[in-house]
Amino acid sequence: MENLFASLKIEVNPNLYVKDPESSALGKKIVGHSILLINEIGFEHFTFKKLGAQIGSNESSIYRYFENKHKLLLYLTSWYWGWKEYQLVFATANIQNPEEKLEAAIEVLTRCVEKDSIISHIDEVILNKVVINEYSKSYLSKEVDKENKEGFFAIYNRLVVRLKNIILSVDRNYPFPSSLASTILEGALHQHFLKEHFSSLTECNDKIRPSEYFIHLVSSTLNLNK
Repeated sequence: MENLFASLKIEVNPNLYVKDPESSALGKKIVGHSILLINEIGFEHFTFKKLGAQIGSNESSIYRYFENKHKLLLYLTSWYWGWKEYQLVFATANIQNPEEKLEAAIEVLTRCVEKDSIISHIDEVILNKVVINEYSKSYLSKEVDKENKEGFFAIYNRLVVRLKNIILSVDRNYPFPSSLASTILEGALHQHFLKEHFSSLTECNDKIRPSEYFIHLVSSTLNLNK
């Protein structure tokens, strides 16, 4: 598994960047430190000027990689969903039983993220926090339809389709597979957010994981015997 991930490169829509940040040490530094800074001060207060000061580089050098901070956020969230897609594929590849595959898929997509030392310039734990807190800001805009047509959310859409197909392999007659798949992905972010900030609005806590909730929800929805 580690050998496979060692050569892993998440393919992100090239229209999200001016220059591929994976192509240079500075680009990787911009990505890695932007994750840390957004997590620290929030996307609203994040600027390329502040990022430049943190990495010891001119603000103009960041614009050589990203047109604006919105495109940077889209890049980061796209990378995250691509990373989750790889995890999903590897975790379910050798599982033949459809119900077991579905449970494994839900576990991968809703669990707490652990640090992956293979990809050194990105802290996936912190990126996960950024996605939980900031992902909705990438699509709650007037440009969302245009950006969707341009493929800026292609990886996320593809991940929903993958989960949808696993749901259908369990129950091909279930009438709402896309809705259920997208509910699991969005709901996982929301439950982690509630767990952190509005604990009275969820049963998820340090002992009850969001994964347990979604496995129970899907099992009940599809009438699976557990």
